[in-house]
Amino acid sequence: MLAEVREGLLRAQKEISPKYFYDHRGSLLFEAITRLPEYYLTRTERALLTRVAPALARSIGPRSLVELGAGSADKTRIVLDALHPESLVYVPVDVSAAFLDETATRLRAEYPGLRVEPVVADLSDDAPGARPFAPRSLPHPTLVAFLGSTIGNFDDDAAVRLLRRVRGGMRVDDRLLLGADLVKDVAVIEAAYNDAQGVTAEFNRNMLRVLNHELGATFDPDAFEHWAFYNAAAGRIEMHLVADADQCVGIPGVGTIPVRRGESIRTEVSNKYDRPRLTRMLLAADLDIAEWETDDAGGYALVVARPCA
Repeated sequence: MLAEVREGLLRAQKEISPKYFYDHRGSLLFEAITRLPEYYLTRTERALLTRVAPALARSIGPRSLVELGAGSADKTRIVLDALHPESLVYVPVDVSAAFLDETATRLRAEYPGLRVEPVVADLSDDAPGARPFAPRSLPHPTLVAFLGSTIGNFDDDAAVRLLRRVRGGMRVDDRLLLGADLVKDVAVIEAAYNDAQGVTAEFNRNMLRVLNHELGATFDPDAFEHWAFYNAAAGRIEMHLVADADQCVGIPGVGTIPVRRGESIRTEVSNKYDRPRLTRMLLAADLDIAEWETDDAGGYALVVARPCA
């Protein structure tokens, strides 16, 4: 963590990985974001899952469900209810161990026959030889769910490396269920990351609180403003924290980092896709689109991908 933060803060455009949003408080704040009226992604994906999950259960017949970035597994219940959970193994994968334990405890109580085997893992770990996210002993077919358009938090090269890691654990009869936010009206996209209640702003600043707690950094979160905008050239939302005044931030093991007034730290990107772009990424990871479902407005897609022949 220290090495990553040091490297990111010494760049010309300061940057910190979005995985550092997610301590327990950050996970709760993100769950609150998903319920905001401006945040269309979650409710749109839920409606799509309700529509397609029964057909997925019939066509794939999975015996295991692996979910990357599981969080509270709220939408997952739609999939679980369609998959006969009494004979299923569910593997929630998330970077926040405490939040993951809470999710596993709730699901075991709600689905007494469900085997829940949580895995704490960093989705951004693309070092050579990184293990697949799920144990190889899982029964197959396996459905790997990567929902919430979380794929959009990675640039295309990093997304392909992540998808290759997923593909490395798949057999020919396994499938990937991928949620992807699509290009649409810019005003709609920007509103989703600039909610009127300021929950996203507090979620953004929570990253600095995580760094203070974990690394002994001296950030003043209240001295930074939330800024989110759509970068049309890159096809993505960018979230930044902008300094209100000149300041010097101390981090043990790094030293003093000067941050000028008006300078920003980029904390997240969220790419917005079209079908050709997603197709190229999946093919580069040895995956092929088997099914493509969108909402009625054509603004969000659920993609079922299979290993290439």
